[in-house]
Order: sequence, then structure tokens, then C-alpha cells
Amino acid sequence: MTRTWTPGTADAALSAIAATPRLVVALDFDGTASPLVPDPMAARALPEVAEQVARLAALRDTVVAYVSGRSMHDLRVITEHTDDSLIALAGSHGAQYWYPGIGDAAATGPDTDDAEREALWAAARPIIDRYDGAEFEPKTFGMGVHTRTATAEVERAVFAEIDALVAERFPHWRRRSGHRVLEFSSRSEGKDAAMSALRDHFAATGILFAGDDVTDEDAMRVLTGDDLGVRVGPGETAAALRVENPQEMARLLEAVADERASRRE
Repeated sequence: MTRTWTPGTADAALSAIAATPRLVVALDFDGTASPLVPDPMAARALPEVAEQVARLAALRDTVVAYVSGRSMHDLRVITEHTDDSLIALAGSHGAQYWYPGIGDAAATGPDTDDAEREALWAAARPIIDRYDGAEFEPKTFGMGVHTRTATAEVERAVFAEIDALVAERFPHWRRRSGHRVLEFSSRSEGKDAAMSALRDHFAATGILFAGDDVTDEDAMRVLTGDDLGVRVGPGETAAALRVENPQEMARLLEAVADERASRRE
């Protein structure tokens, strides 16, 4: 059962995750740390979210990670990420990783078929270009179609054409849909894989994961009783808590940071 958290109120689940010995705070970016914006590459974390992320990352035995469907290059741009950052990154739905003090992790899984990916791009771009408000996003392992400035009618039409193209020529590619986006990947990893990788790499005793979209539910469903899932905004979810928007997510992170800091004084 998911319950709505009211900012400023105490919650046993927040207290429990703040007390875990080795905490990983894993955040989706678009719609969670940042509001959804018309230009996907213009997304930036809310200042109040960035402030609490920095506080948490500076605490002992605490790691913060952004977990996103964005390719690693684009994720580093929108998170304003630097080589000396304390923030870990999981890109491409858990197929790419960057760790503090290490950098890019060695790639695992099957190699990317560049020729097949570029064939998909070449076939999809002319379709997308015909629709006002539809935008093509190249990705390391595939592509996305954004419709944040398109009408609902345009979205249905362009998604239908792209679905038909992929079903005919690339039927083995993984399909994902989200808030005003449709994407396809040659890799099968989801954000559930990112939870496992982050837990193992940082020896986490608890993970706080927050997300706002369908793809984030892959991660929510593999959280354990020692973890905490937070859904940002409406929609069916396996998360224990819900907040209304990224602004309230900042308040929740502040509450966790306050309690965790007080336990480490």
C-alpha cells in the first residue's frame, strides 16, 4: 500500500532508511530531480534538490546516484557532472555506470551493433521529422522519440508509425514508454539491474529509490524490506511513499539528510 507523505511530518519508513548503516540514495532525474521540460537537454536539477543531494553525498557511509534512461554522455550534461563528482551515475537504464574515484565502469553485456542502431536511426528520423513537436533522441544503445511539445494526436500517430517500423525491422529491440516518450534499446537491462549493481558496488544495507515513470517501476519492484521506494507524482506504483512533485522530493531528501546527519554527530 502506497501512502502519500506530507512534507514536514515524521515517518517511520524515512527514519528507518536514514538509520541504515550504508545508504544509497538513487534518484531518477527527469520528473524526479528535475521538472519535465520541453527541451530534454535543458533539464537541470531543482536547486533545492541539488542542495540536498550535495548534503547527502557529503555524509559518511552515504552515496547518491542518478539512475536514468539517458545515455551516459547526456546524463553527465544534464546533471552538470564533473570528473571529481561524488555522485554516481547509472545511464541507459542500467547498462552504463560511472563511479566516484573510478570513472566509467568497464562495459558488460553484448557489444552494441552500431550498424543496426544506425539503420534504425536512418529509418526513424524521416518519420519523426514529419510530425510537429516530435523530437528524435539518439542513444548509445538505441533511440527515443519525445513528444513533450506535440499534441496528443501527433503523439499517437508518430508512436504508431515508429512502433510499426520497429516491429517489422527490429522486433528483438526492447520497447519502453514513459511520459511523452517512446524508446527502443538493443540492450535488455532495466533499472532493476541498476539497483543490483549499486547495491553490490557500494555494499549498501539500504537503498532509497525515487522515480516518477513506468520505467522506474522496474527498480521499485526489486527493492527489499530494508529499502524504500518513493513515487513522484501520480500513477500505479510499488513504492511505499508518494510525493507530489520534485519540489516535495527535495523536502523528503532534506528530511532524510537531517535525520541521517543527526545520527552521525
